Amino acid sequence: MATATLPAPTKGDRRPVRERLLASADELFYGEGINNVGIDRILEHAGVAKASLYSTFGSKDELVRAYLEHRHSTRRARIERHLAGKRSPRERLLSVFDAQAEALAQPGFRGCAFLMANAEQPGESRGKPVCDEYRAWIRALFVRLVKDTGARRAEALARQLLLVYDGATVAAQMDGQGAEAIAAARATAAALLDAATKA
Repeated sequence: MATATLPAPTKGDRRPVRERLLASADELFYGEGINNVGIDRILEHAGVAKASLYSTFGSKDELVRAYLEHRHSTRRARIERHLAGKRSPRERLLSVFDAQAEALAQPGFRGCAFLMANAEQPGESRGKPVCDEYRAWIRALFVRLVKDTGARRAEALARQLLLVYDGATVAAQMDGQGAEAIAAARATAAALLDAATKA
């Protein structure tokens, strides 16, 4: 399974149609690409009729939007869970990289779902606003967490840390060495943060 955030449908699956369709989309879109997976593949994988897809989502574009919204929700929950376990502003910021390590360690990791979707979908697609919303959220998160540390030039440092975060994801995808990539990213983030918070 390609790091699906929902269990893949199985024969005789009794989950609601919406959940089965979303689970199929999650696995197939993430694993093979949005443009490579047609409606018929999703229907067969989910074990539902075509009418069910259209009555539930209305179109493939709406299913893509729902898939990306679910990915955003899952990523946000993972990061917030890691943040909740830390007290100091420094550890809270670095815990974002711990959450990333958890994602990169999942079997079938293929990279950032939002980066892949953004590359595949034209600007007017239904998924583009979700990618933009995710991107705005992660940028704002880094800015807020950096400001909480009292670091100098917080917005500039947040941009640098986001580049480190993005770079770790790309390195893990391209090199297949997620543990090394995230360890290097976390160490780089810590060094940048420490340099910006020294008196």
